[in-house]
Amino acid sequence: MSSVSPRADLESLPKYIPGRTIEGAIKLASNEVPGGPLPSVAAAIAEAAARINRYPDTGSQVLRERLARDLDVPVERVAIGCGSVSLCQQTIQASCAPGDEVLFGWRSFEAYPIVTQVAHAVPVLVPITEGQELDLDAMLAAITDRTRVVFVCNPNNPTGTAVRRAELERFLDAVPERVLVVLDEAYKEFVTDPDVPDGVEFTRSRTNVMVLRTFSKAYGLAGLRVGYAVAPEAIADALRQVHVAFSVNMLAQVAALASLDAADELLARCQDIVAERGRVRDALIAAGYQVPETQANFVWLPLGDQAMPFAEHALDRKLVVRPFAGDGVRVTIGTPEENDQFLAAAREFSR
Repeated sequence: MSSVSPRADLESLPKYIPGRTIEGAIKLASNEVPGGPLPSVAAAIAEAAARINRYPDTGSQVLRERLARDLDVPVERVAIGCGSVSLCQQTIQASCAPGDEVLFGWRSFEAYPIVTQVAHAVPVLVPITEGQELDLDAMLAAITDRTRVVFVCNPNNPTGTAVRRAELERFLDAVPERVLVVLDEAYKEFVTDPDVPDGVEFTRSRTNVMVLRTFSKAYGLAGLRVGYAVAPEAIADALRQVHVAFSVNMLAQVAALASLDAADELLARCQDIVAERGRVRDALIAAGYQVPETQANFVWLPLGDQAMPFAEHALDRKLVVRPFAGDGVRVTIGTPEENDQFLAAAREFSR
């Protein structure tokens, strides 16, 4: 038995549970898009593979410059990370000292409490509303002198619900300027409601707002892990300072650039997913389920104690969904055929 042991508090950390992958089953658990990379993106990856004996640009400078140009923001305010979840962790590391508070709605992205506790900060979980929405008034009331970061996941994962412009503006107006508000927009490309704002616009006029986005979802690069932040310059500098060197690999950078070149084609695929999202939600409601309006590429079934039995029922029918015990089940929108199989299973479930 080794005398070396890890940190004593690691056992208290919540565990990140990824969507399961089961041979022969349809995976609707991880919010991946069903289509692979476009041919032009796959070709760029293949060409870059011949150079993987070289280290990547640890600063992802070309990608930063391209995003700054596309988003019309100074390049100094753009940071690249190994997926937006890595940028979440970097944000806490760069912003919080031990004992500082990080506030977010719950249930929301399950990485938030993990990355907070790893940095010895204190997670503050604010319950969502009965309508499965972030309760910004309650979040505002929960801010204390120790609060350093507030995560607003918009659209929210796993519920899919979104915060509208007027509500978000009121919230941002009331948050103390010393508190960093992180608008986590991993599902921005699936938003169709024009009243759900583009968070980057707030970064232009407010000194304490930061936006996170990812290439994992709409751009179909979940397996390569690349995301980005638009942040106040001092925070963007700090994100780069604490990032793991070379963590955004060469293929990820090349694929992200090629995906931006093909953005119109890729985002057209998002519209297909949006159409299926509406069809699946309507069918679930017709079957008697409560399904909140979603602006993401998934639907949320707030099943409470029936979440785990529902997931096992789906698995018996070769469907992998993502249950959150005691809360509900998140189901990614797949192909029409996959969605039909899920809907058939949902109709068969006895509640």
